[in-house]
Amino acid sequence: MGGEKEVCSMPEAKLTHIRPDGSAIMVDVSGKPIQRRTAVAVGEITLSADTLNAILNGQLPKGDVLAVARIAGIQAAKRTSELIPLCHPLPITKVTVDFTPQPHGISIQTTVRTDAKTGVEMEALTAVSVAALTIYDMCKAIDHAMVIGPIRLQEKTKEMID
Repeated sequence: MGGEKEVCSMPEAKLTHIRPDGSAIMVDVSGKPIQRRTAVAVGEITLSADTLNAILNGQLPKGDVLAVARIAGIQAAKRTSELIPLCHPLPITKVTVDFTPQPHGISIQTTVRTDAKTGVEMEALTAVSVAALTIYDMCKAIDHAMVIGPIRLQEKTKEMID
């Protein structure tokens, strides 16, 4: 049973957080097995060339922008259930936040992992979002034309664990 990995495709269109009467619920996952679940999210922030150079050369007065944004993304993943009302609190086992400079700005990729009964898509998306917002916050004094997005889930997997 261990080691079988399944890449999840998009499920049928069914709103799992809404009762027939329209009221919101937190989904009951108590009957689901604990599985190793991983989600990868990606996003970007568009910056001017001068702002990108200032970030890469450590020339911003607020400090190391990418180091701060990485920590902010990790913290955000860990606190997602406090921000998104119907998310389950999860025992996060891994969070990575990686940045890739691009000609137009910075690409952000996060990976979040847990061994739990439900996935970590929202945690990965939240980590990307907060990392991008942190870059925005640290650069807003010198760049008024920054744009965040698009942000999307790139992949989610689950596998049985022993």
